[in-house]
Amino acid sequence: MPTSPIVLGLIALTLGISLLALWKGTFAERVGGAVVGANVVLSIISGLLLPDSAQALARLTLDGLTAISLLIITVSFASFWLGGVMLLYAVQFSLHAFYIVTSRPVDVLYAWINNLNFLGIVICLLVGAIVGWRQRLRRPA
Repeated sequence: MPTSPIVLGLIALTLGISLLALWKGTFAERVGGAVVGANVVLSIISGLLLPDSAQALARLTLDGLTAISLLIITVSFASFWLGGVMLLYAVQFSLHAFYIVTSRPVDVLYAWINNLNFLGIVICLLVGAIVGWRQRLRRPA
């Protein structure tokens, strides 16, 4: 379980924004929020249950599945925030792949890039949820 206050804050922020997207977003934001929230929950569970040697592959697999799910949503709904999320997930996937291919141990640089990149993903989801919420408010009942 992560113990860094920054990581715990990022987890709480991500889950909060995922819940906001589920509650106030349009269908695309709801599905995106569910996918991103599930990624965080499954990452925590895999970190607790898997040995250290299997965690890198688990992160790569989870991020790959999340990226594929978000790609399907992106192609279906073509919203601006999803394009940003897809680009950031490409960075995330590349980061994991680089560390696996080079057999480099997870270090501070990895943590910074991973956390800042994931913060960008969460911000894109937040923007999408707010825009979707405002669109729903503007529509006549």
